[in-house]
Amino acid sequence: MTSPTPQPHNRRRPSEDEEDPVDHMIVKTGCAQLHYAVQDCMAENQDWRKCQPQVQTFKNCMVAYQKTKREELTKHRQKLPQTQS
Repeated sequence: MTSPTPQPHNRRRPSEDEEDPVDHMIVKTGCAQLHYAVQDCMAENQDWRKCQPQVQTFKNCMVAYQKTKREELTKHRQKLPQTQS
């Protein structure tokens, strides 16, 4: 009796047509253009210190998105019926 041949790891790289899950998450926030501005700045300057205005603008957008989502979650939880212990 022989053991099954181990399958190699899938080392296939996603094609350019496949959407990156991180990009998908950022697009949902509404902050994608600001994220791309940070990426462009980093590609151009190769120094994150020179991209601080873009980083701060992107950060502010993400903080606002997170605040909105947190408020929506709080409202949703308040609408749920309370369970008794």
